[in-house]
Amino acid sequence: MDDRQRLRYSRHLLLNEFGEEAQERLLAAHALVIGAGGLGSAALLYLASSGIGRITVCDGDKVDLTNLQRQVVHRNESIGKPKAASAASTLAAINPEIRVEALDERAGPDRLMALVRAADVVLDCSDNFATRHALNRACVAHHKPLVSGAGIRFDGQIAVFDLRRDDAPCYHCLFAEDAPAQEERCATLGVFAPLVGVVGTMQAMEAIKLVTGVGETLAGRLVLFDALASRWHEVRLARDPHCRVCGAHRAAA
Repeated sequence: MDDRQRLRYSRHLLLNEFGEEAQERLLAAHALVIGAGGLGSAALLYLASSGIGRITVCDGDKVDLTNLQRQVVHRNESIGKPKAASAASTLAAINPEIRVEALDERAGPDRLMALVRAADVVLDCSDNFATRHALNRACVAHHKPLVSGAGIRFDGQIAVFDLRRDDAPCYHCLFAEDAPAQEERCATLGVFAPLVGVVGTMQAMEAIKLVTGVGETLAGRLVLFDALASRWHEVRLARDPHCRVCGAHRAAA
């Protein structure tokens, strides 16, 4: 870390629990962020400003006027442009010292396997169960920590699945892929703008703690946030020994 970086990250370096060693680990880390929407916007801004050395952002959508109510990484002049490229442009303006790779694609299971393999920490900021489950399977296969977030209407949730640990539950343990579920979309149900900022910022916080080893993460816990009532609720998670993804009798990939 050079003198300019020491100045940029000086408020981290002043923290007794953080310091230069943690910042060096952050600068050497590679975060994969799937989704550059509401959750991804807040997560990406804080990952970049905090000094994650390399960020890969993957999103196949384009910026729409309706996105700007909550997707704060995008600007009015980005309307019609790929979200991944728009996000990368904003991050470069915030911190030109980091490397940002923009992928304008909706990654499928095979592609996610390759992307996860190259990352140190994975943030699920997607908006559909198919992607969430494919990303979880890739993280289980490569033993990569997964930070999962979601937000709809006034309800948010965040969980950490530290799949570097053999006893860690995975996303499938919590939300089985074959369980009946209704896909909830902001486009039809609405979302309170600051909610996704709260959840996305927490995702960045958990990712930073995972790669630096600073503090205690949400591993093994699900945190629920009711923005309408400003109330938090925590649920402990346990690994399902019969889970088809991470259990002893997991299904063949």
